[in-house]
Amino acid sequence: MKKENRIESDSIGCMEVPVSAYYGVQSLRAKQNFPVTGTSLHPVFITNLARIKKAAAAANLESGTLPADKAAVITTACDEIASGKFRGEFIVDAVQGGAGTSANMNVNEVVANRADELLGGKRGCYRFIHPNDDVNKSQSTNDVVPTAGKLTVLDLLVPLDHELTRLEQALSAKSAEFSDVVKMGRTQLQDAVPMTLGQSFSAYCSMIRRSRVQLQKVKKEMYSVNLGATAIGSAINVPAVYFTRIVPILAAITGYPLEQADDLFDATQNIDCFASVSSVLKVCALNLSKMSNDLRLLSSGPRDGLGEIHLPAKQNGSSIMPGKVNPVIPEVVSQVAFSIIGNDAAICMAAEAGQLELNAFEPVVFYKLFESLTTLTGAVRTLTDNCIVGIAADRDHCRKFMEQSVGIATALCPYIGYKKSAEIAKQALAENKSVREIVVNERLVRESQVDRILDPVRMTELPDQRGSSTKPAGRQSA
Repeated sequence: MKKENRIESDSIGCMEVPVSAYYGVQSLRAKQNFPVTGTSLHPVFITNLARIKKAAAAANLESGTLPADKAAVITTACDEIASGKFRGEFIVDAVQGGAGTSANMNVNEVVANRADELLGGKRGCYRFIHPNDDVNKSQSTNDVVPTAGKLTVLDLLVPLDHELTRLEQALSAKSAEFSDVVKMGRTQLQDAVPMTLGQSFSAYCSMIRRSRVQLQKVKKEMYSVNLGATAIGSAINVPAVYFTRIVPILAAITGYPLEQADDLFDATQNIDCFASVSSVLKVCALNLSKMSNDLRLLSSGPRDGLGEIHLPAKQNGSSIMPGKVNPVIPEVVSQVAFSIIGNDAAICMAAEAGQLELNAFEPVVFYKLFESLTTLTGAVRTLTDNCIVGIAADRDHCRKFMEQSVGIATALCPYIGYKKSAEIAKQALAENKSVREIVVNERLVRESQVDRILDPVRMTELPDQRGSSTKPAGRQSA
C-alpha cells in the first residue's frame, strides 16, 4: 500500500483509497465505472440526501435501533454536509448505473467517516459508525434517492417561480406602458387588424402567469414520497416507529408538507411525477421561445425590418460588420428552450423504461430535470433584466405601418359586406391609396361615420370598452 492510501474492501474486492478521503471504496469504484458526464451530483441533491440521512437517524433513535451517541454524530455530519462542507468528497458522476446506489453510498460513506471521526475513529476504519449498518439503517437507495430527487425539485422550483414572477411583473409593466401604442396585428406574418403593443405584452404576461399556475399544481406531486418503502415498497427491515415517523421528521427538517405515499409499491416503481414536472417546464420553455421569436421579429432591422420595438443593446453583434447589434438575449432563451425540450424527451424515455418493481434510470432523469430547472431559471432572469425591462416602442414606426396597411378594411365588413371590403383592400394596394380615401371618394358609408368606423384605436377595444353606438348604420350604395 502506498503511504498516502488506505485499503478498503467491499463485496467486489479491495481498493486503495486516498487516506485523507471521506468517501470510501464504493464511491471510488463508482467514479471509475461511470466517467460519463464529468458532472458530479447536483449540490442541492447532495444537501437533500444529507437531510434524509439526518431524518433517518432521528427516526431510528426514536425506534430504539440507533444509540443516542451514534445519532448525534450522524446528525452533526449531515448538518455539515447540508451547509456545504465536504463537497469535493462527492465524486460519483451524475449519470450512473445502479438506480442511484452509488450516489446513496457516496453520502453514506462521507457521513460515516465524518461521524466516526467525531467519535475518535480514523477515516476508512468505520470503528464506531458504519455506512450501511448505521447511516443507511432502515433505508434503501430505492426510497432515499427518489425522495431526495423530489426535495431537490421543490428547492429548485423556488428560484424559478421567483424569476417567473419578476418576468410576469415586467411584462405587465410594459403592457401598461405601451397601452396607447397602436400597431398592426399580424397573422401568418401578414397584416391583420390593429391592436395595441400593450395588448401584445399583456398576452405574454398571461402566458407566463399560466405557466406559474401549472408549476404550482404539478409541484404538489413532489410532496408525496416513498421514504420508508425501502427496496420495493414492502418496507422490509423497517421498524414500525421508524415507518410512521420518518416522513413527518423529514417534513419538519425541510419545511415541506411531505406525506408518505398511499401506495408505496407504486411510488417506488413509477416516476411519472418527474415526467409531469418536466412536461410543464417544456411548455413554459416553448412559450418563452415563442415570445423570444416575436421579440426578434418586432425588433428586426433596425432600418430594413419591422423595427416596431427596440431591444436593449447588450454587446457587439459581429466581428466583421461594424455597428451590428443582435438580439442575443432572446436568442439564448430559445437555445435554453431547445435544450429543455431535449431533456424532456430523455426524461420521458427513462420514465417509460422502468421494469417491474423499480425504475433504474432515475439518475439521468434527475440530471436532465435539475438542468432544466436551473437553466430555465437563468434564462428567465436574463430575459427580464437584460431585455424586457429595457424594451422601447418606436411609436412613429408603429403608426406608419398601421396607416399604410389595408387591414383596417376588415372594420368595413359589417357595413358594406366582406366581398366589397375585400375589393376595397385590393384596390388600395393596386392604386397605392388608403382605405379611407377610397371609402370617402366612393361614398360607401356616410362621411360622418368614416372616422368612427376606421378609427384604429376603436378597433383595438373590446365591445364593452367602445362607445354606446356600436350598431352598423346600414349599407349604402355608391
